[in-house]
Amino acid sequence: MGTDDGRGRGHGEWARHWQYEQLPGLDLLRAHYVRHTFPRHAHDGYVIAAVTGGIEEIGLPGGTVRAGPGSVVLINPEVAHTARAGVPEGWAYATLYSPRALIAEVAAEIATPRGTPGFNTDMVADPQGARAITEVHRAAEAGNALAADTLLRGVVARMLSRHAGPLPARPVRGAGAADAERARAVLEERMAAPPSLEQLAAELGTSPFALLRAFRERYGMPPHTWLTDARVRRARRLLDAGTPPAEAAVTVGFTDQPHLNRHFTRIVGVPPGAYRRERAG
Repeated sequence: MGTDDGRGRGHGEWARHWQYEQLPGLDLLRAHYVRHTFPRHAHDGYVIAAVTGGIEEIGLPGGTVRAGPGSVVLINPEVAHTARAGVPEGWAYATLYSPRALIAEVAAEIATPRGTPGFNTDMVADPQGARAITEVHRAAEAGNALAADTLLRGVVARMLSRHAGPLPARPVRGAGAADAERARAVLEERMAAPPSLEQLAAELGTSPFALLRAFRERYGMPPHTWLTDARVRRARRLLDAGTPPAEAAVTVGFTDQPHLNRHFTRIVGVPPGAYRRERAG
């Protein structure tokens, strides 16, 4: 198979990124990556991933985590991170990209501490939990809705009851943080034709260096990296709605479809064509 099907990536790499219609809002990724590296990015929802082979290196705000078989990686919404192979043979994993609503629903059912739940660790050694995550994938792939939903809620409850507490709020501290949030709003609004860093800083009444420092502190990445990630997120929503990749590319501000393909594949883990085909059933 060719690279665009998401499975024949070369170097023994393959990936499937999809949704099971009976588990609305949940994204599933099962993959083996060798040379693929994920640049710094973040997710709208929660990441619950079971490493099933090799070693994954995850670059997080607190440092680099190395996860091997039997490990479960837990990442909260909007936490900037990278990922790459930690050994020459790469890594294999099964990932659940959970929407916030599901986490909140299960948290309410099991009476976790009040407030928005958040994981308080990046990785745990939990072979039983890791197996349960892979079983969610198997049940979904087999079209067994009852098993998939049951297993999914069991996994989420297990992780929340053992490794979660109230998600700490990110208070806006000082003018720099406020400028960073205003800058993000400008970039979201003018995604297809964004200002330069100097122009953006001038609009906000600050200096380029001060804005860059504040933005990095607030969002874990510089504005241009954040913008690329935001463009890919918006492109995903457009593809979900049936927009052709070439149209989605221009809409979010990429120069053409190959430009979208490159960044989309790096961040999502599969090419836009493979992603869209899975959505189309």
